[in-house]
Amino acid sequence: MMAVMDRGFKCKLCRVCNGKGCIGELPGMGGVFDSSVFIENCAAWKKYFTEDLTALPKVRLAPIAGGIQNVGYGDEKQFYFDLIQAAVNAGLALSIGDGHPDEKLFFALDALKTHKKKAAVFLKPYPQHKLFERIEAAIDSAEIFGVDIDSYNIVTMRNLVNLEKKTAADLRALKKRAKTPFAVKGIFTQEGIELIKEPKPDITVISNHGG
Repeated sequence: MMAVMDRGFKCKLCRVCNGKGCIGELPGMGGVFDSSVFIENCAAWKKYFTEDLTALPKVRLAPIAGGIQNVGYGDEKQFYFDLIQAAVNAGLALSIGDGHPDEKLFFALDALKTHKKKAAVFLKPYPQHKLFERIEAAIDSAEIFGVDIDSYNIVTMRNLVNLEKKTAADLRALKKRAKTPFAVKGIFTQEGIELIKEPKPDITVISNHGG
């Protein structure tokens, strides 16, 4: 991965990734405030550690988007091609996500097509009509469709692209439209647990948007 910007790659390339080299970066590789959750997640990986990444059980790449603003990459499109290539080389299952502008999703889909691979496709909680359009656009590359409901809580993103808080009925309609296993990502509150009881997604991802 060489396409970095003059202002610097946001990952500090620490010898050991423990979440302590990027405290307070948002957007970036770390997290808000003292990055405590990111640090705890890094520590938890020790029990799964192996030099052979292909030996890890059921590990899937996260749906990472925003190569320029989040990672410091110099070329947004190239970021997705390099990321998917690295994940394929490591033997990981794949995921892609969307973002603003819309081209981020389509760059990622192009990268998947280059490798003739499918991925879990996670979409932000846009209005339903836009989600239906994105499901249709990605249907040939998706082995799983998911909606990333916790990204609604990122106020800057919510206001930028008009994200909406999803209801159980919304999730049920998306599950029906997906025609693949359906995931809801970003369950980390009691409200989220209650939300998924009725639509019963095939996959539930407990997370707070990467943290």
